[in-house]
Amino acid sequence: MIVEERLRAMGLQLPPPLAVPPGVRLPFTPVRVVGDRAIVSGHGPQNADGSSAGPYGKVGAEVSVGEAYEAARGTALSILGDLSRALGDLDRIAAWVRVFGMVASAPGFDRQPAVINGFSDLVLEVFGPEVGAHARSAVGMAELPFGLPVEIEAEVTFRA
Repeated sequence: MIVEERLRAMGLQLPPPLAVPPGVRLPFTPVRVVGDRAIVSGHGPQNADGSSAGPYGKVGAEVSVGEAYEAARGTALSILGDLSRALGDLDRIAAWVRVFGMVASAPGFDRQPAVINGFSDLVLEVFGPEVGAHARSAVGMAELPFGLPVEIEAEVTFRA
């Protein structure tokens, strides 16, 4: 389990499944496996207990670029946690195919790529450039669910 060893060496821990807030219904799976692909639903950062992690608000107003970068990094851990549960072993990931990063943006904020770099930097650090390289979009949104500053979707291919 090389990937998980790297995460531990970096002092990082994968969160448990998302603890859905009371009254919220999410009628979909966090990871959908189809053939040799895993399509990851939109994720945000999580606390160690599985709850949604702050800061909350729009980047460029209530949330700084640095805070949002860290939220994107936390979102990578959230996604890795669900991929680990879906695949059984993160070392099965053969390639990160694409990443779609959404940033709740205050009017005039245009540094979405700098925010989503938090996700990309962690994936590249953990998986290396061969497996971790990915196509990516980083876009601004007027609002994201539950006041999250960042939501990220992804797709990976994996080995049987």
